[in-house]
Amino acid sequence: MNYTVKQIADITNAQIIGDQDLVIRNIAFDSRIIYSTKNTAFVAINTHKNSGEKFIEAAIDRGIGVIISEHQLPQFDTITWVIVENSVEFLQKLAKYHFENSHLKSIGITGSNGKTILKEWLYQCLWNEFPTVKSPKSFNSQIGLPLSLLQINNSHQLGIFEVGISKPHEMEKLENIFHPQIGLLTHIGTAHAANFESEEELINEKIILFKGSETIIYNGDNTLVDKKIKELYSSKKLISYGLKKGNQVFIKENISKDEKITVVYFDEEISFPVHQRDEATLTNALALITVLKELNIDNQKIVEKINALKAVEMRLEAIEGIKNNIVINDSFNLDLDSLKTALQFLNEYKKTKKSLVLTDIVGVNSNSKELYEEVSELVNDQNFDSVFLIGDEISKFSELFKSKTSTFVNTQELIDSKHLTEIENQIILLKGARKFEIEKLKDILELRKHDTVLEINLNAILHNINYHKSLLKPGTKMMAMVKANAYGLGSYEISEFLQHHHIDYLGVAYADEGVELRKKGITTPIVVMNPEQHSYETIIEYNLEPEIYSFRVLELFYDAVQKSGYDKKYPIHIKLETGMHRLGFKDFELDQLSETLSHKNVKVQSLFSHLSSSDMPEEKQFTFRQLEVFEKNSSYLIEKLGYAPLRHILNSSGITSYTEHQYEMVRIGIGMIGESPCSEIQKQLQSVVSFKTVISQISTVDTGESVGYSRKYKADHAVKIATIPVGYADGIPRLIGNQVGNVGVNKILAPIVGNICMDMMMINVDQIPNVKEGDTVTVFNAKPSLKEFAGYCKTITYEVLTSISPRVKRIYIKD
Repeated sequence: MNYTVKQIADITNAQIIGDQDLVIRNIAFDSRIIYSTKNTAFVAINTHKNSGEKFIEAAIDRGIGVIISEHQLPQFDTITWVIVENSVEFLQKLAKYHFENSHLKSIGITGSNGKTILKEWLYQCLWNEFPTVKSPKSFNSQIGLPLSLLQINNSHQLGIFEVGISKPHEMEKLENIFHPQIGLLTHIGTAHAANFESEEELINEKIILFKGSETIIYNGDNTLVDKKIKELYSSKKLISYGLKKGNQVFIKENISKDEKITVVYFDEEISFPVHQRDEATLTNALALITVLKELNIDNQKIVEKINALKAVEMRLEAIEGIKNNIVINDSFNLDLDSLKTALQFLNEYKKTKKSLVLTDIVGVNSNSKELYEEVSELVNDQNFDSVFLIGDEISKFSELFKSKTSTFVNTQELIDSKHLTEIENQIILLKGARKFEIEKLKDILELRKHDTVLEINLNAILHNINYHKSLLKPGTKMMAMVKANAYGLGSYEISEFLQHHHIDYLGVAYADEGVELRKKGITTPIVVMNPEQHSYETIIEYNLEPEIYSFRVLELFYDAVQKSGYDKKYPIHIKLETGMHRLGFKDFELDQLSETLSHKNVKVQSLFSHLSSSDMPEEKQFTFRQLEVFEKNSSYLIEKLGYAPLRHILNSSGITSYTEHQYEMVRIGIGMIGESPCSEIQKQLQSVVSFKTVISQISTVDTGESVGYSRKYKADHAVKIATIPVGYADGIPRLIGNQVGNVGVNKILAPIVGNICMDMMMINVDQIPNVKEGDTVTVFNAKPSLKEFAGYCKTITYEVLTSISPRVKRIYIKD
């Protein structure tokens, strides 16, 4: 985009306060991820859940000179303001105007699954045919789609945009903004289906997008989709694809031994090799071919493009590095969008020093000088200590980078220089195109080098938190429990991420957990749920807030406060006993408690209790009794105190089952990990944790031979046995050996055989086709799930997660 402030105001019927001639080329919507302030305006987006106006000051502090907002903040009178009636509608109006006045062919992709991967595949196939713009990441919502459309510039000839909805009546608004010439409908599945009365209602809503389309390409395997499309859009050009023969584009049955498949496109046949043959991959390949044919790409080129396709690995991973570094590895792909995403991820860490490895941007059809000028602007705004450039092209523009900059022809030359291994106490971002193989740098820089890893998906955590928040009133606060090393996931890494996303409180079990977070820069309020007597001075020193559950603890802690010389009212949290009979003040103690508190220099930040059985429907009456006691006792104590602390009693299952008792705050723990006792809620959550390893060796064990210690498994026929490098020292209990538990190999369950060893265990892979050494093994994630694995162990998911050994390497990823 390229508009003056006056043009933007005229388009959207907004009011200007300030300089109307300023030029705006970019609109930022998140004060945390402003990459460049040059020609950038910040829009303060207000939704029913949050107000972007809270972050205007932060945007101005970053150097933004134009603010788009529903209200002016008078203290910033040197800023240019664009005052709008509704911030979301402003974005949509501007995007609609911008799209309708562009001159590009457009593809709109909607559906339940496959939108993002098809968008990325299409972009990989088409960027060198037409100058192409696409949605960044999964920007497809009421806000994301307009922001995507505003990226269109005069040089673009093709636009590929995702369009997503989560509830009825959303698509009509999006279709009003964006009406693609080619409509692509992917698989219709269960994503967001709970918000619709029927599959038919969901389909009807999705296909509204195609009202103005000339061509509609859709997955015809769903008979209801086929019926509705033909009923509504019979006058348009319709092309169905799918695995069933009734479609116009499908796969012939005769798949040759050389791994080629043959696609029938009307009366043509196109053959090419495919290594992944799952239904989702094959269906997406059919959709891709259909769109390419519609854009008049010839068959030979289509095969070449499919052969050149890279797997779309949309994730960044953060790992613990040598010399107290954090290494962010994003060596999967490189374009401007993914660079911005990586820089956003970088800003979620509080390390003041940081370095960047950046390669040539490959496969971008644009002017090199303009491209690297934009890249250098983004990089310079981050104030890196060191920048290492790899590649002939980017090295030509090294003088554009303001940091200490070194250039290298290839990755090996940087490795040989030893520069990276000299870095200490920094965050190091590795960002490169695949051909440069900068993942080799990760191997050099990572602290732990194991085939066995625990992957933690940070975006899934955020999704799960936001789902639980969607059940709450806008003003309800949330405390995230990060005790026990954040359920084994890594307390600092999880806390850092949650702090960046404005969690209200963090909860730890012991003071030393809170101290460790404070030492690493966590400033969010931290509640210590089990403050031991010897830790009171430490709690005060590090500004932690203790749970107070008895008069003895109250007196001892207050003595420590007085000795410390703390001269303000110290924040404490009062635990009330409501029926769990673990810790807390009882009803007959409340008068004495209020009297004692009135004479002490403390402030009660919250009153709270614990539900013992909120995850058990059969104990509903007991839970209601607990809630009744909490309401009665907390209200009485508030009256006695003369002020109203926050109240909280709901845990993860309480949030979903007893939402009306949310008070002013709730606590989330296992819910943010993606676990719920309710099957309907479970469908709405995303899996966060994946425990993986690889096959070390495969052996054939003959009839009568045994496997492992004590010869607990003896083969009754010749069988293939694989050894994997994970054992009870990594957190796998011995009780699931001897065919009690299973692990996943190539999405098939393989039974654990023999006794589990300290560092290894053996699995039966006789039923796994094409299994080989080096294949990935899933201890738990999808197959088996975390809940299923806990079932093998005869325990709960909490115990499984907290039992995983510290020696297992944690990798933090963002999809």
